[in-house]
Amino acid sequence: MFATYLIGLREGLEATLVVSILVAFLVKSDRRNRLPHVWLGVGLAVALSVFFGWLIEYTSATLLNTSKERELFDAVTSIAAVVFVTWMIFWMRKAARSIAGELRGKLSEALAVGAFAVTGMAFLAVIREGLETALIFYSAAQSAAGGAGRGALFALIGGIVTAVVIGFLLYRSALKLNLSKFFTWTGALLILVAAGIFKYGVHDFQEADVVPGLNTHAFDISSVLDPSTWYAALLSGMFNITPTPSVLEMVAWVAYAVPVMVLFLRKPGKPTAKPAMPAAKPAEAAEPAAAAKPATEASASPVQPA
Repeated sequence: MFATYLIGLREGLEATLVVSILVAFLVKSDRRNRLPHVWLGVGLAVALSVFFGWLIEYTSATLLNTSKERELFDAVTSIAAVVFVTWMIFWMRKAARSIAGELRGKLSEALAVGAFAVTGMAFLAVIREGLETALIFYSAAQSAAGGAGRGALFALIGGIVTAVVIGFLLYRSALKLNLSKFFTWTGALLILVAAGIFKYGVHDFQEADVVPGLNTHAFDISSVLDPSTWYAALLSGMFNITPTPSVLEMVAWVAYAVPVMVLFLRKPGKPTAKPAMPAAKPAEAAEPAAAAKPATEASASPVQPA
């Protein structure tokens, strides 16, 4: 439940921030008449996302006839969810500073076209978050408890509601939140969740007889990690840590979690500034007195202002 709550909170806050940027732009530019078109686009995106989530669950539960088909379907959706999670957290870290300007620019272009374009722009801005949420939720719920039960669904809705409340308070300037730290911490937790989903996907591939080694266990800590305890349920539900994983499951978990976490937490290097002036000649470099001049003299421009 905590994993699905985290997914709802993270994805919901991203979508809420996108909507708040669009609404704030329309309000400040005195284009409130276009607000219904934005809400229409958001509503269509939410409806399609819910339908997509239902379609995934319906396909697994009804359309697939054998257990092997269901295991293979769950494995494929798990791998797809891991790809989306990884792309999402790195994209958000890179685009967080420029997303507001990009959204305002796209909305300005849509306003020049008409109401249909505004609705479509709002729809496209939110639908990505909605489809990601549906896919990741299904995979996380499957890996945690073998099915998207009511508890996981309520946890997801709770995370989304929390995100909407936080987004509304940020919009009203009633709450201050360091979004950079928030997305860093939630991104790190989601990497661990994604590692568990990836491990579960490998397990499903093994149960579908696509890859071998299902009964070759890496270790057995069932005497220490009793599956009936609350902390075992928390570890299993959050990070898919199980008492008797296969060797291939653990290799997959480590191979994903370690490099992705290192890359995510590594501070991006500052771009090297190109020199504004050509390199000094050897004869000029031998004049230390020029470098010792006051900053006002050294920075004086030979071109006088008009």
